[in-house]
This record gives sequence, C-alpha cells and structure tokens, in this order.
Amino acid sequence: MQRKTETTHNFNKQCAVVTGGAQGIGGAVATRLAASGARVAIWDIEPDAIAKAEAAMGPSVKGFIVDISDEASVAAGLKATEKWAGSISILVNSAGIAGPNATVADYDTEAWRLVQKINVDGTFFTNRAVVPGFVKAGYGRIVNVASVAGKEGNPNASAYSASKAAVIGLTKSLGKELAGMDIAVNCVTPAAARTRIFDQMKQEHIDYMLSKIPRGRFLEVEEAAAMICWLVTAENSFTTASVFDLSGGRATY
Repeated sequence: MQRKTETTHNFNKQCAVVTGGAQGIGGAVATRLAASGARVAIWDIEPDAIAKAEAAMGPSVKGFIVDISDEASVAAGLKATEKWAGSISILVNSAGIAGPNATVADYDTEAWRLVQKINVDGTFFTNRAVVPGFVKAGYGRIVNVASVAGKEGNPNASAYSASKAAVIGLTKSLGKELAGMDIAVNCVTPAAARTRIFDQMKQEHIDYMLSKIPRGRFLEVEEAAAMICWLVTAENSFTTASVFDLSGGRATY
C-alpha cells in the first residue's frame, strides 16, 4: 500500500536537518517536509543516495555528506547548512544502524562499539550541535528516531536495543533541560519498517519482529513521516521529553 504524501503543515521556509534523510524513514520525512514548504538539509554519508534524493525532492532540498558519529563532521555539516539556508529550527535525527544479530555471549565487541558510536554518539552530537541556535532563537523542534526495541529489548539484538534505550533517555533528559523555552525534544519508537536496515538482519529476526506486531504488518515509512512531521510543527507547543509509539500495538507503555 503506497500512501500519498500530504502537505497539511506549512513550514514557511523553515530549515530542517534530517539525518539519514536520503532514504528510509528519513527520506520520507525529508520528502514530506519539503512538500510542506521547508528547506531541507539532508545529512547522510552516501553520495549516490544524496544525489538521487536531491533529484527526486526538488530544489528546496540539499544534501551534505555528514558522518553523525564524528563530532567534527557534524560541526562542518552544521556550518555548511547554516551558510546555505540560514538558521535551523528543526532536527530529525533518523540515521542509525541495526548491527549484527547475535546473542550477548557471542556479540562482537567492535560491532557493539560501532552501533553505540552511530546510534548514541550520533544522537548526542547532532542534538548538541543545534541546541545553541535553538536557544538563541527561543524556538526549535527535535525528533530522535528510537525504536520499540529500546523499550522492550529484542533478543539477539542487544547492541541495537541498548542504543535505542539510550536515545530515549537522552531525549527525555534534553527535553527537560529545554522545557522552559519553546523548544520541543521528543522521540518516536517505530516497529520495523521495510527499509535497507533489513539488509543488516537475519531473516529469522525479521520474522520475529513481524510476529510481535498486532497489526500484522510492518510500518510504512510514510506513516512514520506523518507523525514526525506533526511533532516538528509549531502546533506541538506543549509536549516535550516524550516518546511517541509507532509500534502497531506492540508496545505496552
């Protein structure tokens, strides 16, 4: 089922940064934001994917090669984005990796560290980078893409589950730090969506995830984009430091 991209929100030429925005959930978010009037800076590490996204999404979208796990790369991406579009008012941090499927006893140490480096350090670096500008402007919206695995833990996915639990914790902490201003920091906890992240998983793990979703299907990226794009509107003026469920009924809290 292909869902139409709606343009119900007016972002009035605000600048939004979407990490991992060349494809998957990030790509759907970037597409919807651009269709709703935003100037969108895609931060991604794949030049070919960036070029395809720019061609598909139009002139209000520009890609920047940014490795979110590298502090210097994030700083350079921020500087280049501000030079292109001026101040940033929206961050959607969607970039991340799943890592291999293995038991804790068999989990490779370097693979564990890489998952934490991208999913946790990357969230920290990107969130920290935009906060000073948001505070100066007295306005901003951040959405971090976590996972239902961060709430419940998936067997044979300890690194990913732990990293996404950390994303939830960081989101809650930062949201409370900034709650006295018109800056909202929230996260979403999707069930699995059929994106390229599936390429990193064993088929039995994919089947396990599907079996846990009461709706009996995977999340569509456009469904995730619809919720995320509301969370980064000015209309979302009260909720912060919160977790929004996208698990198809799987999550119990």
